[in-house]
Amino acid sequence: MSELRRESLRNVVLISSAGAGKTSLAEAMLFATGAVPHLGSIALGTTISDFEPEELHRRSSASTSLLRCSWNHTTINLIDPPGLLNMPGETALALRAADAVILVVGASAGIRNDLTRVWSRITAHGLPCLLFLNEMDKDDASLDGVVAMCQRDLGIVPLPMSLPYGRGNQLEGVLDLLQQRVITSSIEIPTFQHLAIPEQIRTVVKDARKRIQEAVAERDDRLLEQYLAEEELTQEDLMNGLRFGVQTSTIVPLYSGSAIKNIGIVPLLNGIVDFLPSPMDRASKVPLEGLHPDTGETVSRRAVDEDPFSGIVFKTLIDPFVGRLSYLRVLSGVLHADSPVFNSSQRSKEKSGHLYWVLGKKHTVVPSAGAGEIVAVGKLKDTQTGDTLCDEHILICYPKTVLPKPVLSFAIEPKSNADIEKISLGLHKLIEEDPTLEFSRHADTKEMVLSGMGQLHIDLALEKLHRKYGAEVTIHVPKIPYRETIRTTSQAQGKYKKQTGGHGQYADCWLELSPLARGEGFKFESKVIGGAIPRNFIPAVEKGAVEAMHHGSLAGFPLVDCRVAVYDGSYHPVDSSEMAFKIAASMGFKKAVESAHPVLLEPMMTVEVEAPADHIGSVIGDLNARRGRILHVEARDQTEQITALVPMAELLTYSTALNSLTAGRGSYAMDFSRYDEVPPELAVRIIEAQRAETHAAAH
Repeated sequence: MSELRRESLRNVVLISSAGAGKTSLAEAMLFATGAVPHLGSIALGTTISDFEPEELHRRSSASTSLLRCSWNHTTINLIDPPGLLNMPGETALALRAADAVILVVGASAGIRNDLTRVWSRITAHGLPCLLFLNEMDKDDASLDGVVAMCQRDLGIVPLPMSLPYGRGNQLEGVLDLLQQRVITSSIEIPTFQHLAIPEQIRTVVKDARKRIQEAVAERDDRLLEQYLAEEELTQEDLMNGLRFGVQTSTIVPLYSGSAIKNIGIVPLLNGIVDFLPSPMDRASKVPLEGLHPDTGETVSRRAVDEDPFSGIVFKTLIDPFVGRLSYLRVLSGVLHADSPVFNSSQRSKEKSGHLYWVLGKKHTVVPSAGAGEIVAVGKLKDTQTGDTLCDEHILICYPKTVLPKPVLSFAIEPKSNADIEKISLGLHKLIEEDPTLEFSRHADTKEMVLSGMGQLHIDLALEKLHRKYGAEVTIHVPKIPYRETIRTTSQAQGKYKKQTGGHGQYADCWLELSPLARGEGFKFESKVIGGAIPRNFIPAVEKGAVEAMHHGSLAGFPLVDCRVAVYDGSYHPVDSSEMAFKIAASMGFKKAVESAHPVLLEPMMTVEVEAPADHIGSVIGDLNARRGRILHVEARDQTEQITALVPMAELLTYSTALNSLTAGRGSYAMDFSRYDEVPPELAVRIIEAQRAETHAAAH
């Protein structure tokens, strides 16, 4: 790619809470730039960005899409991930591919908590940002209110670049403060009218423009002197100052409009071209650094075609008919179609297939892609989302994006035996597309468990599973992997004697069971002296004890944290065998457990809950009601983070409860901590239920 082309490229990710109008804004931008002939509508199912059947049915984005358009001789790659609350992993991956962000805020919803959380990722990446205030055609829309919320929740004071022209349903266009004109538009044809500012509102425009000049002057001593002397900056100085302020993240321009009415789009597009960085601008401030996969040394690349090729895959799409497509951000060098590359994350060789520019589901074949470009690559066999591709002779591996962990799980069962293989195959493909999904087969409960970021996330995955792979499932709350353990030391004899026509079976062993510290698992030792049990039979004793631990005496749950010692016994020189000692050890183990005061254990999870400060009381009260133990509470601006230890059994439906308690503004993450004893009164109910289930299954 020539230097001129790199300078005229913008890679921008659209970020918003669900329902703020992000996809509608993307459609308006495509329409305004002439990339599509008609303004796409979510309600009518005619959007370019949302094209999957699940998205059209739910009227909500379910997967990251790529959109390509051009404005003022500048190519704009728009990355449109789903709304934050539903699939935050998609947003985190999209941020790796972008050089800048457009933050879309709905005038009615304002700044939600999920937007506050992703803002920390945006600032950590050092990404410049434009803010678009959508839904200004609504009667309760307030520009000043959103500015105040941004200052309170995000710690920024956005600088208005356009103002609404008209109010509510009477919104006709916007006042472009930089060009000092009124811009009106149509939803029928992509044309815009530039009108003079009416006399009665020129004072408003003058005051707003003065605030822009002051903000620019405050960030540059030379411009400040000029402004103080002349009370005016030239248009060139003003634009250069804004560009510098945006790219250093000291200025966040705010644009207003209505995406569904195609209002306010032109100033936003101008802002993308005039203020946001090209790949070269971005790389000059944030160096492209990774590690050599063999030596571990830090290596770097430049965002130029002359450097060796490297890039990051930030999205994978797998279709049973079309095949696999990998969305790739080329960071350095040039990638040619059908050329060999090296996957330094998987340490495997690949061969790229066709390369495509992407506009929704429309693909345009291109022969190559240079530094800064975003393309879809076909036929990569082993490459996963987050992997680094590079020149096979000059290696580099970029760090992977840290993704949020699933918080909601369901056990899934096939509706028919024919669906079992389809489920496993289909879910593994879906996880390749979306690595924030997890699928596992629990050895203890014998269940297939699907985990995701929330109810909608899992519902979408199951809809795709049925549509793409023909697998139908039912879901239910997963079983809790309880454990059993002992509290005291006990001894018991295990004796197995069986006489048959030929050789008989004989084994006799004395076992001592004692509890171990929580989490230590199982330990075995032999204290046999004098050859009471030959040494070659001791491993069989251990094996018999291990197998007996698989089914505890209380309710059949696995037994853990136990030391087993064999200290005496006897044998028969002819009838004793490994099998006999294995059976005898199992018998002795079961007897000893019964007198060692067995108890039930449950998995405990460390939970970190983030919620608005005004909801923190109800959240803590709810955690206490779930048998949680509050470990720590930390204030963070307008939110508070609670760390608690909570039984897994109390968290199976916590996602729904937290949304209800915090009006959708809370979030949480959890990790397994340890096993703890179940309270006696609750243990009785669990044991009775498990025994009843076992009895029913046997009959």
